[in-house]
Amino acid sequence: MTISSLAVAGDNAPMDSSHPRSDGPHRRRTFTPADKLAHLAAYEQACESNGGGAYLRREGLYSSLISEWRKQRDAGVLDATQAGAKVGTLTAEQAEIARLKRELDRTNKRLATTEAALDIMGKAHALLESLSESADTDGPRRKR
Repeated sequence: MTISSLAVAGDNAPMDSSHPRSDGPHRRRTFTPADKLAHLAAYEQACESNGGGAYLRREGLYSSLISEWRKQRDAGVLDATQAGAKVGTLTAEQAEIARLKRELDRTNKRLATTEAALDIMGKAHALLESLSESADTDGPRRKR
């Protein structure tokens, strides 16, 4: 046997069962809107405990899928679809609605932070005023 005949025989040998395609090509997975919503909920819950990456690896998903599904969910595409209906890309109007919802969420978070900071500043100002008034009523201080 020559080296080239060994290479040909090796290429035609049955694949090892640990090889990803040992049982032939796989069909592309499809997800129903309910599946997408379930994966989104599970992924977001896993992210709260810093397990988002592990969830994606375990389920064989990509972060780009999660991003796309979030856009679809935020635009309301996943909620109103019927069983068996194909969910495609967002229309321009749906994409704009999703963008505006994300912007509103960011703005609300920023507003909450600003309100908390103003509340703290008000309390600090009141504390400093009360300290200043108590220092004025103590009377003159002695020099050493």
